[in-house]
Amino acid sequence: QVHAVESGGGLVQPGGSLRLSCAASGFRLADFAIGWFRQAPGKEREGVSCITVSGAGTYYTDAVKGRFTISRDNAKDTVYLYMNALKPEDTGVYYCAAEVAMPECLGYQRNEPSRELEYDHWGQGTQVTVSS
Repeated sequence: QVHAVESGGGLVQPGGSLRLSCAASGFRLADFAIGWFRQAPGKEREGVSCITVSGAGTYYTDAVKGRFTISRDNAKDTVYLYMNALKPEDTGVYYCAAEVAMPECLGYQRNEPSRELEYDHWGQGTQVTVSS
């Protein structure tokens, strides 16, 4: 099967930090721009961040700018999402997916961070809960 594999979620207090990881099953993560998305209970899935193949381009939705950092280690075929200063509104299931169309991180370039049309190889998600 061809899909991403997310890990690193958990329960954290407000103001805390987590590091999410995105790995690949059945394909090479390093060949694609990778996007992180999240879905809160009762809400639609939204875009969080995106990183280009080289790692030189990184993008964030306004709600996480200055708090989250996306990076990649292509030698390990892994993409990371470092989440700091977490808030209760960051709670949700976090997904990563490969962008299979060009240009890279198209949704962010069009100011549509939640655009999913170009993404494939979705993972099952990892739960992040921010609560005291």
